[in-house]
Amino acid sequence: MKRIGSLFLVAIFAGAVTLGAYKLFFEDTNYALVTSQDEPVVFNTSLTPTSPRASGINEVDFTLAAENTVNAVVNVTSVVKGRQASSIFDFFYGSGGNSQRAQLGTGSGVIISSEGYIVTNNHVIDKSDELQVTLNNNKKYIAEVIGTDPNTDIALIKIEPDSKLPYLAFGDSDNTKIGEWVLAVGNPFNLTSTVTAGIVSAKARDLGRNQSFIQTDAAVNPGNSGGALVNTNGDLVGINTAISSQTGSYVGYSFAVPSNIAKKVVEDIMEYGNVQKGLLGIQYLNTKTPLAMEKGLNEIEGVYVSKVEEGMGAEAADLREGDIIKKVDDIKVKKFPDLSGYLATKRPDDKVEITFERDGEELTVPVVLKKRQTTIIPQLGLEVKNLSEKDKKVFKTKKGVKIVSVPETYRGYGLDGKVLLSVDDEEINDIEEARAVFSKISRYGKTSITMLNKDGERERLIFQ
Repeated sequence: MKRIGSLFLVAIFAGAVTLGAYKLFFEDTNYALVTSQDEPVVFNTSLTPTSPRASGINEVDFTLAAENTVNAVVNVTSVVKGRQASSIFDFFYGSGGNSQRAQLGTGSGVIISSEGYIVTNNHVIDKSDELQVTLNNNKKYIAEVIGTDPNTDIALIKIEPDSKLPYLAFGDSDNTKIGEWVLAVGNPFNLTSTVTAGIVSAKARDLGRNQSFIQTDAAVNPGNSGGALVNTNGDLVGINTAISSQTGSYVGYSFAVPSNIAKKVVEDIMEYGNVQKGLLGIQYLNTKTPLAMEKGLNEIEGVYVSKVEEGMGAEAADLREGDIIKKVDDIKVKKFPDLSGYLATKRPDDKVEITFERDGEELTVPVVLKKRQTTIIPQLGLEVKNLSEKDKKVFKTKKGVKIVSVPETYRGYGLDGKVLLSVDDEEINDIEEARAVFSKISRYGKTSITMLNKDGERERLIFQ
């Protein structure tokens, strides 16, 4: 046994000697000299810096944003009182014994001030007889409507709280990026606040309303309408307003009014009582129409100006038919909602820089936005506009509105191009007064209108 052990040790020693001799006499040794002047070799594999942590959802922390948001989102219940016949005789003869039957609609809202001002969707509170607001702590309040804007689907309501409320401040929705994480927070069906997560899928979505929506894949269902869309910092970047679904439930697409538009609507309602719209004064060509394809305009990037409205800022800045708007201030314009969405945050007399392409040359001009100069008046459906300085000289009047378009029903009355002075002897000075006066007339009574033609002659027509 001792002999075997001795032979094993001798074999190990001999192997070590043989290996050392080979390394010393036969293998070439390469030395690398590194000095302080040597720079490491760098290989750029991507233009985007990588994170030192693992990529993916674990890198994003939603907890702080959710914690700061849930208590500022409320449930809004709309009560519409109807009447229900209590017997067959009430149904046929209306004896007055009808009973009240309340219809309830539910949505969400976002507290934007500690005093109890709440932003929600107009469709959540539309036609309501009573509004009930339930906070995340289940306290209930009756709310009053401060103002609404059906065009943007934004409404401002208010409660009278017992103490200061937690609220969300408006963030800058122009800074949101496609692919950015967002949270949709709603308070549907009195379940208290519910949080879902997703990313910004697209910006400046139209949905056929000439508006500009943020699209997200965060789950939003009907009861979440009017809730908050926030980024991971907890900034309010949108008011959830719509879903795209054949079933009426969430299937992957939801849309929010950008916070910059909602903020401007709220500020206008609080300061002026209505929404102040600053308009450029152009009409644009829908590039998806056969006419656009025929002219080869279906592939352009920008907004093609098809008409410049008289007396508006675009005309004063010498924008022309055929110009292609490429940029407004620092916002790149690829399609009409890019332009309309940004202008929706502006007011009359605000100035914007418009960059456009004309005959292959790119130009930039300042444009002063103006109030809407035309409107469709109720009942008769006439389109009228405020008088320009030229109109005032031609017609020798400072009052009235000019009729610029007449529906087919009244084409034979010779109304087009004349100045509408009064309705039932009530004077009209501008398009706002025209809308107000015509909204008061009855479809079933007699209505007389007084007009002025270019010869200075007054004409009176009676409709019944």
